[in-house]
Amino acid sequence: MEFSPFNPTIKLCLQGMEMEDLAKPDEAIKMFIQAWNEAKNESEKFLAAHYIARLQGSVSDRLKWLEKALQLALIINDDSIQSALPSLYLKLSDCYAQLGQNDKAEENAALSKMHQLHPSDKGPFYHGTKANLEIGDMLTSEGSSNYKTGLTMKHIYFTALKNGAGLAAALAKGDGQERVYIVEPSGIYENDPNLTDKKFPGNPSRSYRSQYPLKIVGELLDWIKPTPEELDRFRKKLEESKGEIIN
Repeated sequence: MEFSPFNPTIKLCLQGMEMEDLAKPDEAIKMFIQAWNEAKNESEKFLAAHYIARLQGSVSDRLKWLEKALQLALIINDDSIQSALPSLYLKLSDCYAQLGQNDKAEENAALSKMHQLHPSDKGPFYHGTKANLEIGDMLTSEGSSNYKTGLTMKHIYFTALKNGAGLAAALAKGDGQERVYIVEPSGIYENDPNLTDKKFPGNPSRSYRSQYPLKIVGELLDWIKPTPEELDRFRKKLEESKGEIIN
């Protein structure tokens, strides 16, 4: 499912989250239930179930909706949905623990850890930069953050979305040409914790990081460059963000 604000289900969920922020849980749950009832496919139902679950008054009702979300996630062949499994299993573990079902709590905690360490996404992957690089070059960590001055990154970051890498290229420091390279991880990688399980469940931006180098295997030319207005909005959003970068 494409995470577009024009998608009716996502629009309803965003409205529900706004009601949550305004401390209006009754209005929020109405939005989420409407999203569930009007969902057109399993991906949309998964998203609605996720939000319905967190507003349930009892542990048993929360568990019921989390189980629905899990069943949907397991049948959806979509990496952005699969990336929600670690947190989903962890929430199930917490529910089972509160209900005194310790065996199921431990089982789901173990499943959460397994999925966190082994993202299902196999790419292809992209890295955006202003550096002029060659095929075969290796990208390593210890570079300066594009989002926080003076911060040296401990990981190298990449994405499975072409235009996401294009945005990273536009935000990269330097005066060189914006480039998007096709890359291959040389070791294990994980979901980017700065973007995973924030506003939406899982990792819809399909963003990852690794402490191992990325090998450049090609250059991508058919990506969409963000407009100056889009860049200004994104930079403003970064400036207003009060969260710390998880490094």
